[in-house]
Amino acid sequence: MTSTVHVFTSITANYLPKARVLAESVKSLAPEVQFHLVLSDVLPPGFEFAGEPFDSVILATDLAATVTPGWLFSHTVVELCTAVKGLSFEYIFDQLGADKVFFFDPDMVVFDRFHELVGALDHSSILLTPHQTAPECDDEAIMDNEMASLIFGVFNLGFLGVRNDEEGRRFSGWWRDRLLRYCHDDRPRGLFTDQKWVNLAPCYFDGIQVLRSPAFNVATWNLSQRRATGSVTEGILINGEPLGFYHFSGFDSGAQEIMLNKYGADSPVLFELRDWYIDACEQRGQSELGALPSQYASYADESPISLPERVLYRQRADLQAAFPDPFAVDANGGYRGWFQANAVGAASIDRTVSIDPAGPLADMLNAIGFCFAARSHEVQSPLKRSLLQFVERALRLSARLFA
Repeated sequence: MTSTVHVFTSITANYLPKARVLAESVKSLAPEVQFHLVLSDVLPPGFEFAGEPFDSVILATDLAATVTPGWLFSHTVVELCTAVKGLSFEYIFDQLGADKVFFFDPDMVVFDRFHELVGALDHSSILLTPHQTAPECDDEAIMDNEMASLIFGVFNLGFLGVRNDEEGRRFSGWWRDRLLRYCHDDRPRGLFTDQKWVNLAPCYFDGIQVLRSPAFNVATWNLSQRRATGSVTEGILINGEPLGFYHFSGFDSGAQEIMLNKYGADSPVLFELRDWYIDACEQRGQSELGALPSQYASYADESPISLPERVLYRQRADLQAAFPDPFAVDANGGYRGWFQANAVGAASIDRTVSIDPAGPLADMLNAIGFCFAARSHEVQSPLKRSLLQFVERALRLSARLFA
């Protein structure tokens, strides 16, 4: 293993404690590996690179010229941290000369068997881990786990390994392009950030290895088929195999604890592991950093950005041209001012729209058009979506005539 093996994670500043735990876990197993922190945010106060477990910090805005203020604005904070992953693979390959690159979600910890992942890329181009590796046996687990995979993606993209060879680069370039335009949590349209796209990868690319060991990417969604034994200090086994890496997904929301209580009763060591993780994050700044707001969650004056504001902006090329930096708040209000003046009824886009009967006809048409645009974002039927978008465009054109 040499420095041509690189690892990265992607975060906003509030996830820095978790990223530290992850980086230290990788470095403890492979100190020669280069670990990069991709940050879609500003560095938090007091950050001192010399004391960090990272070999570099890569700002999202340094990844490519396509990372513009308008592109950043078009994504929620969660969408943004996943949308930059494809760009990050390409950057680390091209700018840093990596032969093998691994991505881990920041809420993961690598405990063992990292060398197996590196070795797997000697004979494969792409490494994936599925959410489940064994069929569920009862209806509740089918609904919780198998049906969730159908909604959120067969493979968990909290982990991905790619080799810098022809097929690996074909994959990473394709994935980068899809994430640049279509990395949104838009389940009515069949999208869930970066994950659903990779359902197609086995159809498009050779050299894919699906890691089916129960010890890789262990998480609450596969605990029904995996039993943990041992201890945190002496080592944890999953179905008798040494634990490779564990995924603490849903930790901050409380979902991890709920599902662990539901599916982890036969694995008491996992509750010990949860306590260990809480303490590890706390020692690395969770109380100080865990509630930090992201720079891209608000306008320049720190007022919050709503989802309808982001959705409308990314749907409208004319707004993107008119407001190339939608975060800015100028004397005329910028994009936020335009939205507040024109997107009437935005708080209830799928139910009602408030219209001033005495107001300008153009405002009324624009307000109704916004509702159609927002609704088109939510429907599943391509035909309905096309019809809604057609009506929305007609209303916008009519509004211009009466402006």
